Amino acid sequence: MSAAKRIDVALTRIVIRDRDEKQYIVLAEVGGTRAFPIVIGNSEAGEIQRVVHGEQPERPLTHQLAFEVIRALGGRIEGVDIVDLKQNTFYAQIHVMNGAGEAAVIDARPSDAIALALRAKCPIRVTEDVLARASDNKDAP
Repeated sequence: MSAAKRIDVALTRIVIRDRDEKQYIVLAEVGGTRAFPIVIGNSEAGEIQRVVHGEQPERPLTHQLAFEVIRALGGRIEGVDIVDLKQNTFYAQIHVMNGAGEAAVIDARPSDAIALALRAKCPIRVTEDVLARASDNKDAP
């Protein structure tokens, strides 16, 4: 996917619905007009909301643990890309640089990747093709 044009996006909304298994985040094109929702789970929505609001749990939760393990091993998260959309399911990749300066690309669910990206304060991008298809979908929450 490295040849695909990637567009910077930002998290603009977190929609948490009590008593519902489906939560939503909305990503919007930086400097543009396109936006799209992603359905995520409760735990990922909670983690994203904690990071956005600067809340620290008493003990590390899964995303914070993963982030701290990467850092402890000398790595850093360089960015997150949403690279595909198949049958209403988004696919993401986390770009990590290890302590030796070697790059690694890790497949991930977008919700997990975005939770880590927000914690790492790194870019979130989406391929032009995915952005075009997802922003045409008017099923936003």
